[in-house]
Amino acid sequence: MLKQGKEQIIKELAESLSRCTIAIATDYRGLSAKEMVQLRRRLTEQGMDYQVAKNTLTRFAADRAGKSRLTELLAGPLAIVFGYDDIVKPAQILGEHIRSAGSVLKVKGGILGDRLLTPQDVSALAILPPRDVLVSRMLSQLQAPLQGLHNVLSAPLRGLVNVLQARSRQMAGG
Repeated sequence: MLKQGKEQIIKELAESLSRCTIAIATDYRGLSAKEMVQLRRRLTEQGMDYQVAKNTLTRFAADRAGKSRLTELLAGPLAIVFGYDDIVKPAQILGEHIRSAGSVLKVKGGILGDRLLTPQDVSALAILPPRDVLVSRMLSQLQAPLQGLHNVLSAPLRGLVNVLQARSRQMAGG
């Protein structure tokens, strides 16, 4: 490969690494071309990239992008999933693909910000609920004390209203 071509690949990889919120390294040995195309298509539909990369070029790109911790995962054939928005979705798609297709695809690990992820960390991410669900759960937890305070403060007023209504019915009937 010519030096210009390698430089272009390094530039593209570095750009993807700097833009992504999560990068997951996989070992794709044993995957058929059909299975690779299916996985790539599924990831692309969700706004992610799946790219086979040479380890030396990836090492240079990781250094350029400031994600040098990724170099710890560079051994053997490598394909990287770049997730740009949701950090959970790439792990979920990979996990679903491995389970549903009985795939030989192996997750080597990943990088989330400056943190290096183990394959177990990526699996743990895959079972997390979607971001929207987590946000709604957090909001309900924040709202619970306020709801309790509201109930405590409004209880005497409700009691007074009930007494007044009962007295009103009693006077109307008598």
